[in-house]
Amino acid sequence: MKIWIVRLFDFAVVGTVGMIIDFGITWILRDMMKLNEYVSNAIGFSAAVVCNFLLNKYWTFHDLRTLSILQFSKYLIISLFGLLLNSIFLYILHKNWRNPFYLAKLMATALVFLWNFTINSLITFR
Repeated sequence: MKIWIVRLFDFAVVGTVGMIIDFGITWILRDMMKLNEYVSNAIGFSAAVVCNFLLNKYWTFHDLRTLSILQFSKYLIISLFGLLLNSIFLYILHKNWRNPFYLAKLMATALVFLWNFTINSLITFR
């Protein structure tokens, strides 16, 4: 049980790094370059996925196996489903419930966090 708590904490730290990358890229693309907010969100999210995979593989889960396309593919598929959930929550929270975009994005990210940790623990890094 203790190892799960440590891993959850480490996963949260990695998630915070990923969130900074995600929000930073989203902000640059949406607010500075005036790209569509949902396209910007997807690009920011995708950049964070690559960074988070590597940090989670080596730091959170101490997975020293050779880097494999299969393992990254699992992580990517789970992350893409997480992106779908994130986008749905973002749309509902921003457009339907009228929350400011970045507050809605933060709430959507928090909602998807537990999904990502649980599924990646059981499938990608078991």
